[in-house]
Amino acid sequence: MPTAPQKPGFFLPILAGATWRDRVIACLGAFAGICVTYLLCRLTPGSLTGDMAHLPYLVAPMGASAVLLFAVPASPLAQPWPIIGGNTISAAIGILVALLLPDPILAAGIAVALAIAVMSLCRCLHPPGGAAALLAVLGGHNVTDAGLLFALDPVAINAVLITLVGLGYHRLLKHNYPHKPLAAPVNTHGTTDAVPGLRIGFTAGDIDGALADLGEAFDIDRADLDQLLSRVELRALERSHGNLTCADIMSRDIVHVAPTTAIDEARALLLQRNLRMLPVVDSAGKVLGTVGLRELLKADADVAAVMSAAWTTTAEKPAIDLIAPLTDGKTHAAVITDAAHHLVGVVTQTDLLATLGRVPVAD
Repeated sequence: MPTAPQKPGFFLPILAGATWRDRVIACLGAFAGICVTYLLCRLTPGSLTGDMAHLPYLVAPMGASAVLLFAVPASPLAQPWPIIGGNTISAAIGILVALLLPDPILAAGIAVALAIAVMSLCRCLHPPGGAAALLAVLGGHNVTDAGLLFALDPVAINAVLITLVGLGYHRLLKHNYPHKPLAAPVNTHGTTDAVPGLRIGFTAGDIDGALADLGEAFDIDRADLDQLLSRVELRALERSHGNLTCADIMSRDIVHVAPTTAIDEARALLLQRNLRMLPVVDSAGKVLGTVGLRELLKADADVAAVMSAAWTTTAEKPAIDLIAPLTDGKTHAAVITDAAHHLVGVVTQTDLLATLGRVPVAD
């Protein structure tokens, strides 16, 4: 049953997923971005337009760009090309319109409208670009006398500098900027089939249809929306089956090998027991990795030379959490360990499938 929407409040962030920590970081980033950009422009000895005394060192649209760059860095409107291209192109359009149309009212409207159209065509839609176009029209003779060079100095220079500050700031904080959606799982078998986890549930066509039904444009990347909805689907599944843990469904009598086990011996064990994977453990029982038939096809002397990293989790974790890793086309079993990384169990794809098939019947 859908939950009621959260009532707006003075202390509640307006953006989905935002926290007060995010807002503090955004404020500090905007402070650094504006100050550094302004300082560097003031220290510049020359300019493209010659005498800079009649032009501002920092144009007002950079304040709006800072809001997007530091407060919503995942927005498609806040990426480097929209910031630089959107502001620069819009300022150039504003200058051209101002030179061609003497009526400021008509020029202002046409400049902003054209800026939106051209930014959209150039894939650099950026809200402050509308302000840059308006500034070029209403900035007076000082701006129009500079001509198209005004779009480069100070507008483009401001945009480049504040973007560079944003890149450094987000890199320092290990943020994903420029924002790149996580890569979708790839079928590792070289076929055109989707990975198992993407064969059911909603499709790309369902997302497009829902967007068409709503008739609205949302400030979120299409790939991010896909990943968000996939995560929501998993969360809902986890909530409905969250009482089951890995301990409830794991195998406990585990066939395993040592790192010094010979390749031929490990291969024979896999075939004899009809297994796809063997955990590799040391003399103390700690998990070192895993081996399967693919690794054992290599002609090395022992298991240690060919083993792969193990996908591990703990016994108390919800079993439903294993859906994503065990359907990525690469991981066939999850190795269950204790706090000291000792082997305690294994959950295979078959274990998980059998569990998911039985739970709805039990309910």
